[in-house]
Amino acid sequence: MLMMDSLRNRCLVLLFFLGSATTALEVPLDLPQPPTITHQSPKDYIVDPRENIVIHCEARGKPHPSFSWTRNGIHFDVDKDAKVIMKPRSGTLVIDISGGEKAEAYEGVYQCTARNEHGTALSNNIIIRQSRSPLWSKEQIKPIFVQEGMPLVLRCQPPAGLPPPIIFWMDNNFQRLPQSRRVSQGLNGDLYFSNVMTEDSRSDYICYARFPHTQTIQQKQPITVRVFNNEPLEERQPVFLVPSDFVSAKLVLRGQVLELECIAEGLPTPEISWIKVSGELPAKRTSFQNFEKTLRIVHVSEADAGEYHCTAKNRLGSTHHIIHVSVKASPYWISAPQNLVLAPLETGVLTCRAGGNPKPTIAWFMNGVPIENSPEDSSRTVEDDTIIFTEVQTGSSAVYQCNATNEYGYLLSNAFLNVLAEPPRVLTPLNTVYQVIMDKPAFLNCVSFGSPIPRVTWFKDSRSSILVGDPYVFHDNGTLEIPVARVVHSGKYTCVARNSLGISENHVYLEVKEPTRIVKQPEYMVVQRNSDVVFVCKVKHDPSLIPTMIWLKDNGELPDDERFIVDSESLTIREVTENDEGTYTCIMNTTLDQDSVSAKLSVVEKPDAPTDLELTDPGVRSVQLSWIPGDEHNSPIKKFLIQYEDALHSSGTWNNLTEVPGTKTMAHLKLSPYVHYSFRVLAVNDVGYSLPSLPTHVYKTKPAAPDENPSDIKAMGMEHSNLVISWKPLTGLQSNGPGLQYNIMWRQMDVDKDWNSETVANVSKFVVAGTPTFVPYEVKVQALNDYGNGPKPPIIIGYSGEDLPVSAPENVWVRVQNSTLAEVHWEPVPAKAVRGRLQGYRVYYWKERSLHRHTTHSHAHHMEQQTLNFTGNRSHGKIPGLHPYSIYLLNVRVFNGRGEGPASSSLSFKTPEGVPGRPAFLRVTNSNLDSLTLEWGPPHERNGHLTGYILTYQSVNNTNEFGQLKELVLPPNETSITLHNLKYSMRYKFYISAKTLKGPGSSTTEEFATIMDGGSPDSPHPLSPTSQYLRPPQHKVHPVSPVFGNVSSSVGEDGALISWEYWGPERHIYVEYIVENSDEDWQKEMVNGSQSHMLKGLKEGLAYKVRVVAKSHADQTVHRSEELLVTVPAMASRQVDIATQGWFIGLMCAIALLILILLIVCFIKRNKGGKYPVKEKEAAHADPEVQPMKDDDITFGEYSDNEDHKPLKGSRTPSSGTVKRDESDDSLVDYGEGGDGQFNEDGSFIGQYSGKTERDGVQAHESSEAPSPVNAMNSFV
Repeated sequence: MLMMDSLRNRCLVLLFFLGSATTALEVPLDLPQPPTITHQSPKDYIVDPRENIVIHCEARGKPHPSFSWTRNGIHFDVDKDAKVIMKPRSGTLVIDISGGEKAEAYEGVYQCTARNEHGTALSNNIIIRQSRSPLWSKEQIKPIFVQEGMPLVLRCQPPAGLPPPIIFWMDNNFQRLPQSRRVSQGLNGDLYFSNVMTEDSRSDYICYARFPHTQTIQQKQPITVRVFNNEPLEERQPVFLVPSDFVSAKLVLRGQVLELECIAEGLPTPEISWIKVSGELPAKRTSFQNFEKTLRIVHVSEADAGEYHCTAKNRLGSTHHIIHVSVKASPYWISAPQNLVLAPLETGVLTCRAGGNPKPTIAWFMNGVPIENSPEDSSRTVEDDTIIFTEVQTGSSAVYQCNATNEYGYLLSNAFLNVLAEPPRVLTPLNTVYQVIMDKPAFLNCVSFGSPIPRVTWFKDSRSSILVGDPYVFHDNGTLEIPVARVVHSGKYTCVARNSLGISENHVYLEVKEPTRIVKQPEYMVVQRNSDVVFVCKVKHDPSLIPTMIWLKDNGELPDDERFIVDSESLTIREVTENDEGTYTCIMNTTLDQDSVSAKLSVVEKPDAPTDLELTDPGVRSVQLSWIPGDEHNSPIKKFLIQYEDALHSSGTWNNLTEVPGTKTMAHLKLSPYVHYSFRVLAVNDVGYSLPSLPTHVYKTKPAAPDENPSDIKAMGMEHSNLVISWKPLTGLQSNGPGLQYNIMWRQMDVDKDWNSETVANVSKFVVAGTPTFVPYEVKVQALNDYGNGPKPPIIIGYSGEDLPVSAPENVWVRVQNSTLAEVHWEPVPAKAVRGRLQGYRVYYWKERSLHRHTTHSHAHHMEQQTLNFTGNRSHGKIPGLHPYSIYLLNVRVFNGRGEGPASSSLSFKTPEGVPGRPAFLRVTNSNLDSLTLEWGPPHERNGHLTGYILTYQSVNNTNEFGQLKELVLPPNETSITLHNLKYSMRYKFYISAKTLKGPGSSTTEEFATIMDGGSPDSPHPLSPTSQYLRPPQHKVHPVSPVFGNVSSSVGEDGALISWEYWGPERHIYVEYIVENSDEDWQKEMVNGSQSHMLKGLKEGLAYKVRVVAKSHADQTVHRSEELLVTVPAMASRQVDIATQGWFIGLMCAIALLILILLIVCFIKRNKGGKYPVKEKEAAHADPEVQPMKDDDITFGEYSDNEDHKPLKGSRTPSSGTVKRDESDDSLVDYGEGGDGQFNEDGSFIGQYSGKTERDGVQAHESSEAPSPVNAMNSFV
């Protein structure tokens, strides 16, 4: 027996697993199946008596089920009641009560039954009740009189309705009565006053009840409350009005809402607080309402049971109330039975598990009949909440009902057993395309049906291998899940469903898309009012998805304002106002995903002006100023600036007095006497200053003696016999009172004991006359007014005026230190002779002459006199920059602030020899293949006796590298030399310097070259030499100008031909040119080995500067010719002669050929057409010269074979007049034998012959151009 129980338990576990695997099966409607209830009315159905009653009952099945009803447990015959109809193919009842029938006649408990040949399904018991909204009972409510401070409860007591009404209190104007911690409405609808106040007196306290089903409102009679205060208020501790006892209990069902209420009276008004003794309140499900008087917990669970405390507290004490909360539960599903589809001989399980408190009882029904009363079935075993089916047979299909019941309710569930043998079918639509965002999960459905249950396998792209393992997840219902979809997962997928009866497959497609991302998001913006703001929102998305941008403001729609402009990637707000502040959200939506980002907009502005300025705490020299700040406009006030106006001394001018931090709104101001103050305040934030506040009233301070004396006092003489005392006057604010004056005091230092004084007003300077020259004085300046003197003034020292010195420095002598520097010495002048403040000594010196006997005329004159100042009490100084080998004169003078004194006696001194200057020039006078003749000039500044010259030279190759340096020492009387044995066509660099006994001076440097092997230039033209003052370099040289010769130009139609001769070694030759007086860069053209070049494209009428340059391999200019001025003459614009154009000549030849062919044809026809009366024609036209053809005759004029080639008479020249006689001389004469020719009247050609005739002058002058072939053709026509 124990073995059998163990086997059965293991079987139950297996069968439970198998049964749970079938929960997702849906039987296609084309297959046989028992009924399934798909829609029914709620268990508790309250109906509106003004509308028809509709009781829903819908079911499906194969074949379609039939329906029947019971009412109060008895069969309800629908056909017998004409007011009741059942909808076709439905079990839904419609009860028509529009004819006056009462809905309450149909109240009761209804149950629907749906049956077909495979089973019977039942609906819930549906309780039908009519909603009710009864009237308030008539009553006479007496006025309520209550002492101020006492509690009060106004009862509402609405009539019982179905469902219960919603209660609220209003006045006669249908305005809700204000509620607070003191006055509030309880859960039962009563109005509670913790304590009444005199303002609570009114006669329109009205309680209203609104019945939701009928949407009707019932009104209680108004209540009048009169509050009197004939007794003093007495404070009291809190006492609970609701609940009334110390402890109460509350029962609530699982899943419902728990509401606990505590309302207390007391004076002052108590505050309510809540705690749960046995644990924490569930934060997410808990809320406090009605001014903390109501604790509300939604979705109650068993964990919410326990002890709750509410506390009422005021300053006199507190009171507590304990509420015991118990949680019960009507039945709820743990595992409701699911439809079961089995193949013949398969095994399955129906499970019905329900929870509840108390625990519900489980009862099974089969086709609506208790299972114990149903026919026996050996394949069926009932075990409490489970039915086990083993080896089911065809025809065992049925509907089973599970009913779970306890004292708080019941649950009823239908589940059928359907025995089918069916091959697999895939129910997911074929070729379904699934689109998913990358890195998101993808679910590919393969909903299938079959009996036995099919096994589903998946393939990707080709069916080479079954998908298994990562990254795939396979669900029992056939769905393939890819937890993290990537692009590589895109493609075609095939699902295959198999069972023992067959196989079915389906193809679906997965497309993995790039996510939508906002790559540039809007930023937090702080802008000033009336400015524009732009929020940028750029998105990156999959190209196959079309994003849609939505902008929100504060999670709502944007304002309907034309200032808001939405573009594809931005939101622009024009002329921002303060109402535009908020959070702006950019949302980018696609069909698959979205991205959003938010940014805040703050509109800032200068602060508003402070208001309500007030002066308090007045003192003799102080007052306190307070104010109220204006609106900050989203930018905190950093400081306040306090300004004042002095209406007495400077009316209309506002001055800054002090600043205080932006956190303060008052300032203690220190004031000056004798001022009529008005104050104003400005606020400052990051945007700027506010407008000033309105000024305060005038605040006057009393006069007083000055607090300070004038500043910046100076005492100095302007003349040799006076002393000028000056100062900076006091301002009106500093005067402290009327009658401001200045007491000027002075005395000669160390001479006078008594002070001299003078009182002045309205001046800032005082002159003391008759003073000795430049003596010290003590000076004081003191302020005073009508109320007394200022503080004791300080003493300052000043001097009377200076005069010119009267003595010159003595014992002047000079020590020459070198050829350019001398030191002069003297004895200082005594202080008395200076007669002022000693400034220093001034040395005057000049060059008298040079000691060299060959001094040029330009240097023979005395040099301009020069000066050197030596400040302070000096006795010597150095004179730099002297010329060597020269005679100088100097004298010395002392000077003070007034000027300089007399000069000392002039003193002469000589400078010794120095090194000479560089030679005046260095040039080549003769150049040969292997020799150069150099010539140079003596230096302009010899600075002594020349003792000779030093000439050094070295070769320079094409890469600017130097050869060996050679040096020659030459006597001073030589200025030229010929150097032999030089290399031909070689550049040399020469350095020449002169020397004296002191040594050599700076060198003059030039480059020259021997001529090339092929002749010497006739007249070399070197450019001006380039001087260098450094010793010869050791490695590289900088390129300098070589010798170009015979540079010339000639201008023709093709351009300017530039020719030259050049004997340098470089081969990179360029011709450079530029428009004369132009700021543009030189243009250059390269020359290919020749010594001439044609410049083309020069503009007519312009002058150009042209030069020829030679450059090294490093593109550095080595040689440059003299500049040549080339002028391009202006040409008359040439017209294109059409007669010289090839196309025109070809056209003329073609026309001439056509004329020749026509003449031949005409000649042939004339010969075939018989004889013509030539004699008569000759008589009619006896002499062509006497009777010439008219211009309008349609015949040819005379012809001639002479060399003049006269044109046809009557022919027209081309309108352009460009066809010249010698360019197109086609004529019909060329096609005849020199005679005249014309057509007769019938169109035949007549040849008339004559000898050569001379044309008269008129005829010869008539036209000098050839006849037009086109006109000739017209003549034939």
